[in-house]
Amino acid sequence: MIERFSVGIPASKLASHFLVEEPIAFQPKYNGAPSQLFPVLTSDAPQGFSYFYWGLPPAWAKDKSIAERIINLRVEHIQEKQALKKKLIKHRCVIPADGFYAWKRIGKKTLIPWRFTLKSKEVFSIAGVWEEYEDEGESFHTFSIITMPAQGFVLTATDRMPLVLTNEQEAKWLNKDEHDVEDVLTKSVALDMEGYTVSPLLNSITHDKPSLILPMPAADQFGNLTLFD
Repeated sequence: MIERFSVGIPASKLASHFLVEEPIAFQPKYNGAPSQLFPVLTSDAPQGFSYFYWGLPPAWAKDKSIAERIINLRVEHIQEKQALKKKLIKHRCVIPADGFYAWKRIGKKTLIPWRFTLKSKEVFSIAGVWEEYEDEGESFHTFSIITMPAQGFVLTATDRMPLVLTNEQEAKWLNKDEHDVEDVLTKSVALDMEGYTVSPLLNSITHDKPSLILPMPAADQFGNLTLFD
């Protein structure tokens, strides 16, 4: 499961990459976590960013069993269930990122945090699906990250990774054509990614500083240095 990602860039770079206006009130996130607001582009409105909650907004995220189910959506499940495919036709989005995190398990109890980026260090898009909810007469929107089996270097730490889109796939994902959606879901593209260990401070969602994305010696979730990475 993917539980953290980063979009630690200025609003101007975000706008430049996606050829849209700068998102208002955007603040870089170095430790983006579920229940937080993120800028997304939807297939309904690809001309500008909207702000959606990842998974569920804070007031709803207390039910962990529900929250975990909508943080991620496996691409395999979409391919197996027609109802999910139909939802994608109207509810697709891309989530900007410049990296994502995973915890590498060493033995039964030791977890080592890793960060993965494109080798080019460029911003990239993660494929997502969004929903609309109503609560006490007010509507809000949420998104889930679509995940796929890990490939390449990412496999050194985890068996899952976000469905990262190439520029061509991004255009298809935001298109209204149903065949383009199917093409993205069934034809994964090998991406040139790299990774490194980061600070165990990643475990705390209150720690959201630029230093978090820097390489650090491998340490477990308790801050104990380890020979394993």
